[in-house]
Amino acid sequence: MLLSALQPLAVGQKLIEYQSGMGSRDPDNPNTWILYQGVEAFHEGMLLTADSAHFDMEANSFTAYRNVEITLTDTTFIFGNRLFYDGVERVLNIWADTVVLIDGKTILKANHLTYERNESLAYYDKWGYATSGNQHLDSKQGYYNSAVKEFYIYDDVRLSDTTMLLLTDFLKYNTISNIAHFETPTVIYSDSSIIHSENGEYNTDTRFAISFKGSRVDNPGSMIAGDTIFYDEYFDYGRAMGHVVLVDSASNITCTGNFGENNRAERFSYVCDSAHVFYIDEYGDSLYMHADTIFLTVDEDNHLKTIRANNHVKLFRRDFQGMCDSAFYHATDYLLTLFKKPVLWLEQYQFTADTIELVHDSVNGMRLAILRTNCFSIQQVDRERFNQLKGRYGTVFFKNGEPDYADVFGNAQMVYYLTELDDSMRTVLTGVNVGRGTDIRIYFDTLRKPTRVVTYGKPELEAYPEDKLPEEWRRMPDFEWRSASRPRKPEDVFVW
Repeated sequence: MLLSALQPLAVGQKLIEYQSGMGSRDPDNPNTWILYQGVEAFHEGMLLTADSAHFDMEANSFTAYRNVEITLTDTTFIFGNRLFYDGVERVLNIWADTVVLIDGKTILKANHLTYERNESLAYYDKWGYATSGNQHLDSKQGYYNSAVKEFYIYDDVRLSDTTMLLLTDFLKYNTISNIAHFETPTVIYSDSSIIHSENGEYNTDTRFAISFKGSRVDNPGSMIAGDTIFYDEYFDYGRAMGHVVLVDSASNITCTGNFGENNRAERFSYVCDSAHVFYIDEYGDSLYMHADTIFLTVDEDNHLKTIRANNHVKLFRRDFQGMCDSAFYHATDYLLTLFKKPVLWLEQYQFTADTIELVHDSVNGMRLAILRTNCFSIQQVDRERFNQLKGRYGTVFFKNGEPDYADVFGNAQMVYYLTELDDSMRTVLTGVNVGRGTDIRIYFDTLRKPTRVVTYGKPELEAYPEDKLPEEWRRMPDFEWRSASRPRKPEDVFVW
């Protein structure tokens, strides 16, 4: 016996059509048909099959039982064990141990699904599990829009594949673009990085992340953070903007600025716009450096290789300080080079030249200072008097971190104030030595005071009482005492 029905249309709606092998009216409700054996129902493009069903013609609703299958489109299907369909509102409610929605490459599973046909939305509120290609999505609550192929899921959200795991509380994920959008604290784990964000996007196909808030990327041995971060996981490349912090823990380096990049594949990083680098060497000594732009490179083992600073460079270390237009540090050779109007301060000494090179390590301290072209050394005696040493080229040799002797080559000139302690242990001036020579060598004692001067090439040496010193020797040409610019603590590197 085959039963079927086509009811007259009600105003503003279309009644459900059905057919079944057998059926009868409900004796308690003559508007309801009880159907079984090969039940099929049709409504506005939807096909429904089940083992049995109840059809309420007055309410235009359909309740189906066991082996329920729903065909919504050529590519969208739902499977369950029990269903209630409201034909007026076009809303499906499906129950089963596992309700399955298939939409092309996307499969969604839950114990209960509500599907709104008018909006193409599938809801679940007691855990849902989905797969789309290689991606797996789990959450306690959410919905899926089959029209635009997009998930909106929340509460204990997990998005994962074989190489990554994303954890958050709310996620929008499009299965066509493979882009996940999040607006709550989110962590993305992969083989090579951990991404932290509170607002951003992640492409599960290209592995490209954008974070606009709470942004940080952790890699083995390094970290980059900022207001906004763009991170390419495949190329191991990150770019940050606003309050940038870049940490290379393998090299004990921290960089800050307002813009930065970290290219781990090419083993270089840089920060700019008020850039600052803080470097702790292997012996615990710290170097603070500030510049407009700072570049860093590391070797194959992620140990510091070079630091290059450009424009408005200022640096502080407990045993020396400096400033210049640009600087370059080669970690392997412990060589720091200051370019373009450099100034170097070592204790009470100020050095200037066109270029200054320092060889320094934490075991031996300062080992060598080379002043290339127009070298000038100044030591303040008191408010008005300064020891001065000048020439075309100079070198200062150190022993155990203390100056041992200095050589000045090419038109060397010297002004040195002689002092001694009186009976009251006060320092008093006893005279001034001045001189010229082709070259000059000065030896220092343990208190960094000159003890012996050797001149070469027809020297001209004279001694004067302090009050008889000619004015041209009080300040040699190009004299400039720049103590006010000297950084005396780490924070001073930001004051230019």
